[in-house]
Amino acid sequence: MKRSIAIFLAFAALVTAWASVFTVDETELSIVTKFGEYKRTVSRPGLHAKVPFVETVHTMERRILVSDTPPAEYLTLDKKRLVADPITRFRITDPLKFYKTVHDEVGAKARLDDVVGSELRRELASHNFGEIVGNARDPMMQVVAGHTRERTHDFGIEVVDVRIKRADLPHEVQESVFARMRAERDRVAKQYRSEGEEEAVKIRAETDKERTIILAKAYETSQTLRGAGDGESTQVYAAAYGKDAELYSFLRSLEAYERSLATTSTVVLTTRSPLFKYLVTPDKAR
Repeated sequence: MKRSIAIFLAFAALVTAWASVFTVDETELSIVTKFGEYKRTVSRPGLHAKVPFVETVHTMERRILVSDTPPAEYLTLDKKRLVADPITRFRITDPLKFYKTVHDEVGAKARLDDVVGSELRRELASHNFGEIVGNARDPMMQVVAGHTRERTHDFGIEVVDVRIKRADLPHEVQESVFARMRAERDRVAKQYRSEGEEEAVKIRAETDKERTIILAKAYETSQTLRGAGDGESTQVYAAAYGKDAELYSFLRSLEAYERSLATTSTVVLTTRSPLFKYLVTPDKAR
C-alpha cells in the first residue's frame, strides 16, 4: 500500500514538474495567462517556469506569416471586371494585442483578408485595366499595403507587403477577348499573305522581264556572231573558188552531204545528181 502511494506521489510530482516549465523556441513568442487574464510576455528563447495547472502558455510565430486571400472579382476605373487573388505577408509585433484582438493566426488571417479585400477594391477602382496589368501595379500594391498596415496596427501585427499573385479577366470575358485577339491575328496574317503574294507577283514579273531582255541580247549577239562567221566562211569559200574551183565544188558537196545525211532519213539520188558523183567515183570527181 505504501509502495503504491509512493509511486503515485512520484508520478504526481513528475507531472507537476513537467507542467511547471515550458520552452520558447527562437522562432516563437509566448504569452502567459492566468485563468484567461494576461500575466506576462516571454520572447527570450529557452526554458521558463509557470504555475502548473493555473497558468496557460499561448505560443505564436515570430517569423513572417502569409495570408493567401481567396480570389475575388473587382471592378476597375474603366468598368472592367478583374479577378485577383492577393497575398499578404505579416509578422506579429505585439503578442498581447494580437492575443486580445484576433487571438490566433486563423483569426488574424480572417481579419487581414477583409481589410486587404476592401483596400484592394478601393485602389483598383481608381485605376484603368491597362494600368493594373502594366507597370503601375507595384506602386498600387504599395498603397494597398500602407493602408492595410495602418488599419491592422491595433491587431498587434505589422504588414510587410501585399501582392497580387495573379490577375485575370473573368472566364466569360476571357473568351470574348481571345476571340477578338484571334480575329485580329487572322486579319494581320491575311494582310501579310496578301502583301507577300503581291510582292511575289512583282518579283516574278521583274524576273521574267530581265529574262526576256537577257535572251533577246543573247539572240542578238548570236545572230551577230553567226553573220560574222557566215561572212568569213563566204570569204574563205570565195578565195578557195578563185584558187581551185573543183576543190570549192567538192567542199560544198561535203557540206551538203553533212546536212542531208546527218539524220537517219533515207536519201534517194539519181545517177545524174551532182551529189551522186562524189559518192560513186570520188577519185574521178577530183
